[in-house]
Amino acid sequence: MAARLTPGLERRLKAEVSGDVWFDRFNRGRYATDASFYQIMPLGVVVPRTTEEAERAIALARAEGIPVTPRGGGTSQCGQTINDSLVIDGSKHLNRILELDVANRRCVVEPGIVLDDLNRALKKHGLWFPVDVSTASRATIGGMAGNNSCGGRSLRYGTMRDNVLSIDAMLADGAKAHFGAVDHNLSSLPPDSPLAPLARDLFDLGAREAGEVAARFPAVQRRVGGYNLDALVPNPAGSNLAHILVGSEGTLAYSTRIELKLWPLIGKKVIGACHFGSFYQAMDAAQHLVKLKPIAVELVDSTLLALAGDIPMFQATLKQFVRGTPAAILLVEFAEDEAENERRLKLLEDTMGDLGFGWDREGARWGGVVSVREAGLQAAIADVRTSGLNIMMSMKQAGKPVSFVEDCAVPLPHLADYTARLTEVFERNGTRGTWYAHASEGCLHVRPVLNLRLEKDVKAMRAIAEEAFAMVREYKGSHSGEHGDGIVRSEFHETMFGSRLVHAFEEVKDRFDPNGLYNPGKIVRAPKFDDRSLFRYAPDYKVAPIKAALDWSGYSGEGGGLQGAIEMCNNNGACRKAAGGVMCPSYRVTRDEKDVTRGRANTLRLALSGRLGPDALASDEMMETLKLCVSCKGCRRECPTGVDMAKMKIEALAARAKAKGITLHQRLVAYMPRYAGLASRVPWLLNLRDTLPGAAKVSEVLAQFSARRSLPRWRADAFREEAVAFGPEGGREVVLFADTFNRWFEKENVVAALEVLTAAGYRVHMPRPVDGNKRALCCGRTFLSAGLVDEAKAEARRVVDTYAPFVARGVPVVGLEPSCLLAFRDELPSLLPGEGTQMLSAHALLIEEFIAREIDAGRFDLPLAPLAEKALLHGHCHQKSFGAMGAVEKALRLVPGLHVETVESSCCGMAGAFGYHSETIDTSLAMAELSLLPAVRQAEAGTLIVADGTSCRHQIHDGAARDAVHVVAVLAKSLAAARAGTPARQMEAAE
Repeated sequence: MAARLTPGLERRLKAEVSGDVWFDRFNRGRYATDASFYQIMPLGVVVPRTTEEAERAIALARAEGIPVTPRGGGTSQCGQTINDSLVIDGSKHLNRILELDVANRRCVVEPGIVLDDLNRALKKHGLWFPVDVSTASRATIGGMAGNNSCGGRSLRYGTMRDNVLSIDAMLADGAKAHFGAVDHNLSSLPPDSPLAPLARDLFDLGAREAGEVAARFPAVQRRVGGYNLDALVPNPAGSNLAHILVGSEGTLAYSTRIELKLWPLIGKKVIGACHFGSFYQAMDAAQHLVKLKPIAVELVDSTLLALAGDIPMFQATLKQFVRGTPAAILLVEFAEDEAENERRLKLLEDTMGDLGFGWDREGARWGGVVSVREAGLQAAIADVRTSGLNIMMSMKQAGKPVSFVEDCAVPLPHLADYTARLTEVFERNGTRGTWYAHASEGCLHVRPVLNLRLEKDVKAMRAIAEEAFAMVREYKGSHSGEHGDGIVRSEFHETMFGSRLVHAFEEVKDRFDPNGLYNPGKIVRAPKFDDRSLFRYAPDYKVAPIKAALDWSGYSGEGGGLQGAIEMCNNNGACRKAAGGVMCPSYRVTRDEKDVTRGRANTLRLALSGRLGPDALASDEMMETLKLCVSCKGCRRECPTGVDMAKMKIEALAARAKAKGITLHQRLVAYMPRYAGLASRVPWLLNLRDTLPGAAKVSEVLAQFSARRSLPRWRADAFREEAVAFGPEGGREVVLFADTFNRWFEKENVVAALEVLTAAGYRVHMPRPVDGNKRALCCGRTFLSAGLVDEAKAEARRVVDTYAPFVARGVPVVGLEPSCLLAFRDELPSLLPGEGTQMLSAHALLIEEFIAREIDAGRFDLPLAPLAEKALLHGHCHQKSFGAMGAVEKALRLVPGLHVETVESSCCGMAGAFGYHSETIDTSLAMAELSLLPAVRQAEAGTLIVADGTSCRHQIHDGAARDAVHVVAVLAKSLAAARAGTPARQMEAAE
């Protein structure tokens, strides 16, 4: 079907579909890529609210002669979910569990439901859906069915095909059909079923091609290439017609209901981390280790270990299970009863010994087993393993690991030779490969490092593909063992299956979809996989020179590396997760591609490369794209490729401020540190906004401060230093940074910090600014929030110069407000690159980090008394981004008898000024309601609510009518209680 521009389609869709309908460049651009290296701009995007709306949109597209591409999480690695078509995104609304039959272990779901969301709902029933793909936090069941996904435990549970019982779908002509188990004579189908003539043709084709299928289809479990013709060959036990749709990549029909087979939850697991001194020996050992009947054997190679070691969120995990410097680790997982698990672990150790490996050996035979029994560590290891692809993509160089021979599957006895020969192929073509994933199935994810902007590397990719696929055929394996065909592998079906079966594939497509309505160009009649016009970085891709506001020198490209930093996003979609961690909090509320880190990064990349029109970086559309980014920095830590959207947003805001200035709202927020001293002298005047009837509404109209939100109260008794140093002269030195928010609005926290530090014996410095200006020091964050980078630099310079003498002699700089203090570690080095800033960054600590460090060093001695039985702790996003939550918990546990429970929460929703703005307050409140506010409301009256962020405390107060306190205020109160005297029983408990 030839795609053509049809202005009437947009008009009709908007009239007849209540969901989102987008035909603008910005939204289309966000759907032009998936996790492959391709980019194809769609004609439009529809986000239907109901199945009926999806069907109506497809009917309108059919009438207009426009092809349709179904899309879920958009994480396909072969280009399955991109096309010059109308995209139907079912991930936002079409995500319900329609039926759940616990007794018979089955459920029916809509195609847009995410695997992790499904399994969270099933867990309380003791069930799960076990096709546990690494993208489980964002992969939709419809997409998994379309790809015939496999997951890490397919050794026991099989592939998607083995676990799909039936599919309801709309055919290309609009007819609706139920694809499920049938007899070959079709007697079980109703006489008037629209599926009957189609099924008869399909079974006739299967009978005709049975011999060819037997001869040419690889005899490995992980064969997901082409159409599943083997589901159509004569079978006395009957066939399941749903299996022809599984793996069809949305090319045959539009799935509306998918019936799944469910399994009992896995019980207690153990992992044997088998270390090897040689990659070849690890691959050779796999065939022997699977004889112990594990549920999975996963590979982690030395490259992945090295890259993961540079990513903060993985460092602690690696230290706990990696011994020495292995060339490879095979993670062998058992999930039987406890006694059997231990028996198999012992067998694993014996088998490794029998194969000649030992910790006392050297070279290729060095190795052994590290046993992992603790569930928390197992989960952390799983995070490393499932993030393997994205960890590999975290390389900052221009060349990146490229997926095109990634998931070839070969029989296990040939695995070691295959990997060795493929490594030689890489070397002949001037590159190397990265390896990880499913050793148990002979399906290793391998990616040669290439720069696809270079013609020579594109030619190398072609040469590698042809040699690799020839080897796979030689070993009677599958060239597609997990990720499907898409654009990458469809071209190679003829060499893999032969021309006769490829013709049969075309017959299947034509019988289902004679006019090419559904996702044309995938599986059959595909373009060349190295057609550079389809690449994300096509030959005409170019970024115009740009002067960045921040330092991006760790990356390559224009803007001093800004281009390279933005291009680190490979569309893996980890930011689309709905639970766990922080990112991406606004997406968790809206479920819109615009509001996820991936969508923002794609928009920035398209803007810099001129695909969104002139001056797109400073445009209204770009500001709309970034409006709900709360700069939480969750992506800084949790994005496996290191996309730091908070910093990137500063660049867009700076471009906007330079081109169009700033709003009154931005000005009032940005310059607050400079007028705060004056405001504190007339607090009654500014506080009228929240007391004078109608004043709040006026502020909303004039300055966009929502009338539904109270503002922080100015006070006359703000914190002003009476001296430049406090505490014993001989005490260990520390500098205390009093940030704008605690200084002017919550003086008690600064006073509490002084009390705690001096009581613990520290000499606390609060030096006056060296520039002679009496105005208090400021981190510059408020200016960055408006894109006023020069003003932020001026503030940063005052801080760096004032604290320079202290950090030069190793004195730590301690702060209370996470967003302010951590700016010293993050933004300041990008604002003012240089030795002085680096020294400050190296010595800057949150007060809880400082206390935790001193506790570990045996230097923190503070008499404390009991306060409460329990503390409910909410972490500020920046605390989480910098891994400081453990320090907060450790500091709180200094209080005798205090049980600390941390809320599993994302952003509180305030995010500085975000929660005050009239345009974003609804999103702010919705973020808080995801988990934080319900947890606070459920807390008992005597529970301490602890939150170190000023904005977090404000959100808790407004949303739950509870007063949250800073950790240092808790310690100060406990200290005061101890000084006042406590019962002997409590003192004994404290001791």
